[in-house]
Amino acid sequence: MDDPPQPGWLERISGMLLREPGNRVQLMALLHAAYERNLFDSDALSMIEGVIQVSEIQARDIMVPRSQMDVIDISDPPEKFIPEVIEKAHSRFPVTENDKNNVIGILLAKDLLRYYAAEEEFDVRDMLRPVVFIPESKRLNVLLRDFRTNRNHIAIVVDEYGGVAGLLTIEDVLEQIVGDIEDEHDFDEVEDNIVQTPSGHYRVKAITEIADFNERLETELNESDYDTIGGLVLHEFGRLPKRGESVIVGGFKFTVLRADSRRLHTLLVERSNGQIEQ
Repeated sequence: MDDPPQPGWLERISGMLLREPGNRVQLMALLHAAYERNLFDSDALSMIEGVIQVSEIQARDIMVPRSQMDVIDISDPPEKFIPEVIEKAHSRFPVTENDKNNVIGILLAKDLLRYYAAEEEFDVRDMLRPVVFIPESKRLNVLLRDFRTNRNHIAIVVDEYGGVAGLLTIEDVLEQIVGDIEDEHDFDEVEDNIVQTPSGHYRVKAITEIADFNERLETELNESDYDTIGGLVLHEFGRLPKRGESVIVGGFKFTVLRADSRRLHTLLVERSNGQIEQ
């Protein structure tokens, strides 16, 4: 008796779509098969993958490390820290007392309007909102649920000894699902790919072509293997780096300012002394 004919690729995919996936690998294969059949577009596929993967990501994986946190010292007068608040353009700032391990509250930038109104005596301590502390191991799907339940937008990440390890915002979590979220303060909105900061450093978009970087900073980074600064930095790391991580290339220190689980967005560039701070 002749063997029955083998099903074609369309029949195999259709059969897979009709079967309930038994594990995550099969589920991802099903989703990609559905995408290939044009049941949804690449953006939808990316978001679905983000939703699935977010339960595997912990706070420590995407947090802003303590060394990169923008904080306000409670002992500083408003006229000292307000210029930095304006420059950083965050909506919320952790407020510390004595050092970064002692976060005593969260200051909303909008509350500083009372200082300018000068209608009453201004005391930063009276403006502080409660701090939410979370462990480094907290998974993002649980954190997102907590953010929604408590209507909170920022959490301070602590290590096993109770010390501050970093911070996370609700935007950081959502970006793992939907990709990079831009707002009116994002550097990505600026047309120029290279912007010099008041300190003399440079904010550089990862999509900046190496040739443009070389011309602007009068340097000679290798253009033969990679087209963009992001590609060069990724090669040097050998992986997708996290925010706050640094690498030295061609006499410059590149520090990751913005990145998500898929790509680099923005780098801080400064001339290097050959050392990387730990």
